[in-house]
Amino acid sequence: MTGILSLMLAVPVVAAILCLFVSANGARWIALAATLADLVLGIILWLNYDIGGPQWQFVEYQPLFSRFAWALGIDGIALMLTLLSVFLMPICILASWSSIEKRVQEYMAAFLVMETMMIGVFMAQDIFLFYIFFEAGLIPMFLIIGIWGGANRIYASYKFFLYTLVGSLLMLVAMLWMVNYAGTTEIPKLLTTDFPRQAQFWLWLAFFASFAVKMPMWPVHTWLPDAHVQAPTAGSVILAGVLLKLGGYGFVRFSLPMFPDASAQLFWLVMGLSLVAIVYTSLVALVQKDMKKLIAYSSVAHMAFVTIGIFAFNRQGIEGALVVMLSHGLVSGALFLCVGVIYDRLHTREIERYGGLSNNMPAYAVLFLLFTMASVGLPGTGGFVGEFLSLIGAYKAHSLVGAIATTGIILGAAYMLYLYWRVAYGTSRNADAAAMPDLNGRELVSLGTIALVVLWMGIYPESFLAPMRKDVDVLMARIERAAPASDSRLAKSAHAPAAAAAHVTAAEGAHH
Repeated sequence: MTGILSLMLAVPVVAAILCLFVSANGARWIALAATLADLVLGIILWLNYDIGGPQWQFVEYQPLFSRFAWALGIDGIALMLTLLSVFLMPICILASWSSIEKRVQEYMAAFLVMETMMIGVFMAQDIFLFYIFFEAGLIPMFLIIGIWGGANRIYASYKFFLYTLVGSLLMLVAMLWMVNYAGTTEIPKLLTTDFPRQAQFWLWLAFFASFAVKMPMWPVHTWLPDAHVQAPTAGSVILAGVLLKLGGYGFVRFSLPMFPDASAQLFWLVMGLSLVAIVYTSLVALVQKDMKKLIAYSSVAHMAFVTIGIFAFNRQGIEGALVVMLSHGLVSGALFLCVGVIYDRLHTREIERYGGLSNNMPAYAVLFLLFTMASVGLPGTGGFVGEFLSLIGAYKAHSLVGAIATTGIILGAAYMLYLYWRVAYGTSRNADAAAMPDLNGRELVSLGTIALVVLWMGIYPESFLAPMRKDVDVLMARIERAAPASDSRLAKSAHAPAAAAAHVTAAEGAHH
């Protein structure tokens, strides 16, 4: 399997170049073939991944110049996020099949280049290679929003670009200091380097500036609703499905294991911002009139469950955060596709223009309901598994954090069910909406495929958790000593059996 990671990165780039030299229809078919080829390679990767094997697998290393190297490799966490990326990409191409009519070749090329950049972030084993992929992914997304977006696309694309670029420049400065201190650019070696406690504080803040904007965390989330509303449907799918996960991946890969003391020291900053995001953006979502804006604000709330889980400093929280990232990637992507389906027919996202769609679009109504319930966290869907584990982790870390975070589930149910009720139930408020045809074959394949994976994740989450479990073990071994004190009864009861055993042993010793 040597070279499979480089091959996965090369396929979309080669296809992107080919797209520029063929007809619009030819570009569509080349893009679909390339993304499906990468999906097949991703599945081969998953089937050949040794769950009990070494942490880093499929490693490729080719020194280029100075300390910089073409270094690739994946662990279980990177594997699952790579699979999420290659799974969503063919669906994005299908979603753009007829809705994108101008400059189709350039559009398909931009999507293919973005696929390489996204999966490159998860595969990079050299810190500067990671940075190049992390930043270069901005360019195709900037073009997708700016050229093929809505009426206010220029403002939204520049806001997206500037917000994410400024945060990342601080991260680059921190990386230069780290490489100078550790004498290596290799991420596996940096993960085991003990940076000075004083330096950790500033390094953590520099990385946080970049990852918090990418997530996005409150209050640097304001670029996201604008970007989602203006982006074409497939742009919204990949933005919510994968690009937001780069921030969560960064926290798990860099912030926690490289700066454990600073992560514990700034635990309350992350928890405070996350709790505000859960409550505030959920309330904002409740009053939205635009479907895309509502789902965009719900994404901010859901990603706050990720940051709470990651910084809970316990296994349930971290595993829950990782599952939320995978589940949210699928569910939010599917919800944006659902919006795109009816937008292509009626060319409006105003919730009030719809109603009663279950009468004339029953297949659409069923799938939309499934994704609504998965977003709410219904047992049997992937959303439940991730959020349940995250909340247990949050409660173990601090009971108040767990209690406030739980309100997000209640508010999430309120805004998602309110949205569904207004769109799918009741009588049609618009004759055009009442005359819309149900899902065509292409739309049914796209939404149906995601629905099957969402149910699979909810019914048998072990197939997604198993590859990541060993990596969570490694992370826990690195951060456990720095974990902040907890007030929760769960944490205390976990230590109770050990304390009781010690007491019995001491009593026996005194008796003898």
